Amino acid sequence: MTIMGNNAGAEVWVFGDLRSKRLLGFSLNVLAKARQLAGSMSGKAAVVLMGSSADVQRDSASGLQASLSVSSAAEECIAHGADYVYILDNENLVIPRADTYAVVLANAVLRRGPTLVLFPLTDFGRELAARSARISNTGLIAQCMDLKVEGDGVVAKCHSWDGEVMADITFSDRSKTGFATVQPNAFQAVEFQGEPGVIKWIRVDHLDMPERLNLLSSLAESDKQQQLEDAKVVVVGGAGLHSHDNFTLVRELAAALGGEVGATRPPVFQHWVEEERLIGQTGKTVQPNLLFSIGTSGAVQYTAGIMEAKTIVAINRDKNSPIFQVADLGIVGDAKTFLPLLISKIKQEAVRKMADVIQGDVKADKGNGFGKSVRKLRAFQNYSQEALAQATGETQEFIEKVENDEITPPVSFLLRLASALKVDAGIFFRKEEKTMVRNLRSQAFVKRTRNYSYKTLGPVTENDHIRAFMVTIEPKQVHKPVAYKHEGEEFLFVMEGDLRLTLGNKTHNLKSGESIHFNSEVPHKLKSISNELTRCLAVLYTP
Repeated sequence: MTIMGNNAGAEVWVFGDLRSKRLLGFSLNVLAKARQLAGSMSGKAAVVLMGSSADVQRDSASGLQASLSVSSAAEECIAHGADYVYILDNENLVIPRADTYAVVLANAVLRRGPTLVLFPLTDFGRELAARSARISNTGLIAQCMDLKVEGDGVVAKCHSWDGEVMADITFSDRSKTGFATVQPNAFQAVEFQGEPGVIKWIRVDHLDMPERLNLLSSLAESDKQQQLEDAKVVVVGGAGLHSHDNFTLVRELAAALGGEVGATRPPVFQHWVEEERLIGQTGKTVQPNLLFSIGTSGAVQYTAGIMEAKTIVAINRDKNSPIFQVADLGIVGDAKTFLPLLISKIKQEAVRKMADVIQGDVKADKGNGFGKSVRKLRAFQNYSQEALAQATGETQEFIEKVENDEITPPVSFLLRLASALKVDAGIFFRKEEKTMVRNLRSQAFVKRTRNYSYKTLGPVTENDHIRAFMVTIEPKQVHKPVAYKHEGEEFLFVMEGDLRLTLGNKTHNLKSGESIHFNSEVPHKLKSISNELTRCLAVLYTP
């Protein structure tokens, strides 16, 4: 490896992340802090970039849809005050990988000996910093909120005890290069007016790629996930959710509402959510029309980032929580119990509106039509277009046309969509329609209980959720069911004889003493296949 020569003295380096313009922006934020630190040391601030002298756009090499070329990023760093931009040049550095980057960066640190290397606090930055520090056999301070020069060393301020305490941390061996990951939103990038810095290309020769690790694929993050500050609906989760699984409810509510996910510091610390989702004094400020604050205490560090929201709905088990002082609507309750009910209701309302659009009862909102509603529900279920097509028995091309509002699907598609989303199809009925269905169901029940082949077991009424019947079928005959259909489940136990049950396209032969359990909505037929009467116990459950 051919790299920089003599010891650099007091240089503060910043890793420049070229994966996207947004991530480079994080590096420029950290560069603003690096310039302050370098000034206190009478030193220089430098940005380290990795790429190829061919200056190839990363999308052509790795399949990414959006990222930056090394040359344009270097110019951007100079414009924001970098004294030096070191571009480590090798064709294998075009694709960002923490394992290969760490080896190259550690060698650069060994040759040049900067005082400090700073990394924007992202998942990639964390891994790269940890690997580089380990290879360099030196110290790493994680999740710094600020850094300052004290005497002959650097002191970092970091949150501790789930953000309740601010700790001062320094390096034990100040003779070595120190590594630190830095909260990028704690600083603001500043354009520099003055003598421009210098861009230096440094050729990296003989870079050995790891033998047992292969990059299978790499995709750019969705643009939608980058718009937290501009979102009209934001759902924020806090420490009160207690676990990653419970935090999933926040994601589900945000998806159902077509909003964005935010978080307080404890969920970020616990890696339940990305660092970029942090809201508050050291995170992002949001100004949505609607903000849900779930399991958050209401500490001022957090509420400083949500005060511009038009409507704040707070959910917390503690009725004395400070979050209720800033909320427009407060709900005292357990989020684990309340949120599934709320999410289900929102899904049902979304599908109901779609049904009204199809039936022509209402007009779709401009820019928020049927297709967008399907996309939102698909995202909620974490379905791809292909998965939704399979779940609804349609083609992927059909789903794409529906989402683009190129076609209006039939009501049958909406019914299959409701089934795929586990939404009660009864939401498609208006109040008077539901009454009519209940009356028909009651009539069918009476007719069924009077039929010779059915015998009710115990006192039951048409409104009972669980009913038991004895079904009798003549030898070698097909059972002729009374016109009766219900949603729910059915259990069959063969008491005497042999039974053939056809469920959809599948056939099951059951002998005396055998049983089966199935969804009642699946088309089914019963037939006796014995030379004697066949009797079955049928237990029906209707929600």
